[in-house]
Amino acid sequence: MIQTLTITVQPSDEKDEKLLKNLLYKELRKYGIREQSQNISFVFEKKSIDARHGQIKIHLKYKAYIGEKPEDSSLLPQWKKIDENTEHKTVIVVGAGPAGLFGALKLLEYGIKPVIIDRGAETSQRKRDIAEISTKNTVNENSNYCFGEGGAGTFSDGKLYTRSNKRGDISSILKIFVEFGANPKILTDAHPHIGTDRLPAVINNMRNKIIELGGQFYFNSKVVDFAINGNNVNGVTIENTKNGDSFQLSADSVLLATGHSATDIYELLAKVSPSSLQAKTFAAGVRVEHPRTLINSIQYHGKVDENLPTAEYRVTVQIDERGVYSFCMCPGGFVVPSATGPDEIVVNGMSTAARNSKWSNAAIVVEIRPEDIPEKFVKQAEACGCKELAGLFFRTEIEQNANKNGQGQAAPAQKLIDFLNNKKSENLPPTSYTPGIVSSNLRQWLPEHIGDRLQKGFREINKNMKGFICDEALMIAPETRTSTPVRILRNKESLECQGLQNLYPAGEGSGYSGGIVSSAMDGENCCKAIAEKLLK
Repeated sequence: MIQTLTITVQPSDEKDEKLLKNLLYKELRKYGIREQSQNISFVFEKKSIDARHGQIKIHLKYKAYIGEKPEDSSLLPQWKKIDENTEHKTVIVVGAGPAGLFGALKLLEYGIKPVIIDRGAETSQRKRDIAEISTKNTVNENSNYCFGEGGAGTFSDGKLYTRSNKRGDISSILKIFVEFGANPKILTDAHPHIGTDRLPAVINNMRNKIIELGGQFYFNSKVVDFAINGNNVNGVTIENTKNGDSFQLSADSVLLATGHSATDIYELLAKVSPSSLQAKTFAAGVRVEHPRTLINSIQYHGKVDENLPTAEYRVTVQIDERGVYSFCMCPGGFVVPSATGPDEIVVNGMSTAARNSKWSNAAIVVEIRPEDIPEKFVKQAEACGCKELAGLFFRTEIEQNANKNGQGQAAPAQKLIDFLNNKKSENLPPTSYTPGIVSSNLRQWLPEHIGDRLQKGFREINKNMKGFICDEALMIAPETRTSTPVRILRNKESLECQGLQNLYPAGEGSGYSGGIVSSAMDGENCCKAIAEKLLK
């Protein structure tokens, strides 16, 4: 017999094993089970913090195994080594983010060779390229916070929380991360994260395993065209981003896992298969940064307890029929530059595993539907032969306007109080954003419908988070890469691109997932579909 139990304790009692066991046995007695009568084992499942109603509690979920052996939770997929001397199928994986890497591992379960292509650099070189954004004000268009080994999530906290439990087995994704070096705590935390200081090593271990099993990697390699025979994609043309040399690779199928910032892939698809693209809802707004102690005080009702982690928050309100909500909240984190070109400014957030910086930040963004896109961008997209690109052009203008109102990668910024009063800030508080900030009245250049909803949204947020609006609250703009404005349509059954066979769009860039875990599961699902087709 297996019984699920949840007990509630004070933060100071979380590690009192005698107390925890007594509470668990007390719960079992509610089901008529006495601790002396049977062989009982407890397995810890999940931890969550409840700070509602002014009382901070820790909820601990367990499985009690009564009279039977606990399940083996350490089981991993069985990956096969590719023997180059025997016949095997090959799949090109475009993008070394979570969809691409987990997709590659799924292919190896079936004995299919993955060839992973990424326009960016390996993590070691990528770190140096990222550092130069702050030290030299230089943005490498192919190796930055968005592009490179591990994808955009590698240097953005490594959050693993998702609600996409219908996509697949979330626990199996977390177990694979642990296998490659992540802290086992991610298996039980309600909002697990790896930390941007630890995730690169985990990604490196995944890459090394894929290579050990016979997979291949091409870094600094950008896909510039598809090899199409009839309506079938059977390869790609690759351009080396270092020297400009190009070459072709052939394969049985192509997994397209390029992430939310690879606009050139959408432009390529608009040329070869415009019917494959569909405009979708996305979001844009700002990063809001507070002192970490202030957010802790708000969320924990002024209580200081060393047993509590750095506080998180999640907010959402409806303003004028559109959502205004937080995204990628980074407790004890940093605001970072995420532009993919020198003529734009984009900001994002990240945290280390310890989440102990002086600041906490989150994106506060406004929902943007296709009908909200100004007409000039629709006409611009139509002139390119695909009106579905209008949202991309709109997003690009916001990022370029930020560059004009900033200074290099120094981002336009404003006190939240001054934003609400529509005046430029005379002075700005300290910030974690290392390229620097420039005082700017954001209302003068942010699109009006975004600025209006942000102003109203902040006032609503402050009703539930008293103190959120304060003199120390800083807005840094813009946050525009929460998701892509374009979806690549795919068949619901086969998961192939609707306009092109043997091409499988996956992950955030496809418009079907958001975040590390949901993208990883989407990559797995697509590669399972590829394997079933190739091996039938």
